[in-house]
Amino acid sequence: MKTMPKIQKVMTMMPHTIGDDIPIKKAMEIMREFRIRHLPVQKGGKLVGVITDRDIKLARSFQGQDELVVNDVMTPDPYTVHPDAELDEVVLNMAEHKYGCAVVQQSNGKVVGILTDNDSLRILGETLRSHYRS
Repeated sequence: MKTMPKIQKVMTMMPHTIGDDIPIKKAMEIMREFRIRHLPVQKGGKLVGVITDRDIKLARSFQGQDELVVNDVMTPDPYTVHPDAELDEVVLNMAEHKYGCAVVQQSNGKVVGILTDNDSLRILGETLRSHYRS
């Protein structure tokens, strides 16, 4: 019987992060440049939230021309997991609670990875391909 992979085996390592006081325009630029949709938000080296491209688009549609910062539109207290968390637990929890990502943190609070809904779909596709096309 195969063992369940740990999140650290499939996560995106060393994700881009952003400070909570950075203008959302800069967050959008980072997301566009690196073709990502989620940024863990840090304040003083501590994880305080996550901001998504959807958060930014929605906020800008209501705000108008005034410049917002990340803290204004981020989701505080994001879903976090330890690198040793089992993949099935993480993705099922993401699906049940409709989380777009899981931020992976070491016990000391350091952000070491991220698993997004797109990552989960890629893993599902690879698993199905290997199971049904072998």
